[in-house]
Amino acid sequence: MSSSISHSIKKREKANDVFITPLDLSKKQIDMIEYNEEDIWFDPFKNSGSYYNQFPNEKKIWSEILEGKDFFEETRQVDIICSNPPYSILDKVFEKSIELNPRVISYLIGVSNLTNKRIELMNQNGYGLTKMYWTKIYKWYGMSCIVMFEKGKSNMGGFGYDRKVWREELTV
Repeated sequence: MSSSISHSIKKREKANDVFITPLDLSKKQIDMIEYNEEDIWFDPFKNSGSYYNQFPNEKKIWSEILEGKDFFEETRQVDIICSNPPYSILDKVFEKSIELNPRVISYLIGVSNLTNKRIELMNQNGYGLTKMYWTKIYKWYGMSCIVMFEKGKSNMGGFGYDRKVWREELTV
């Protein structure tokens, strides 16, 4: 990404979080989720429908602020949340997603947005990070990743994190 594009993103005065997910990538994310025919899918940030229109069954709901349906007002029970959320309010998105108590929460986010604090929030609320897929999307800033958190599961095998500051131990 050129430095002028990077500079304009960092210096903008108003967040512009509308980035349409390529259809093939949203399909890849959907296909990563194990589901039952009875599961209710939820796309909280529908926009063009790149997720919603590809959900594998007819039990699906959506919200889209541009169409007057606010995610933060949703109260219906859902089994799977799958979408590309606005990064500028990601903490609120994670908190609301937890409140809805689905079995699976899967979001496409910037790699730098997957912080220890957010992983810990999910873990403290019973969600383990079970899958991750890193990717680069043309004209999007930096690397992105699909993250999948599942209720009642631990973090994926081979994946760990801590907040310890590692230092070399001096021996004499």
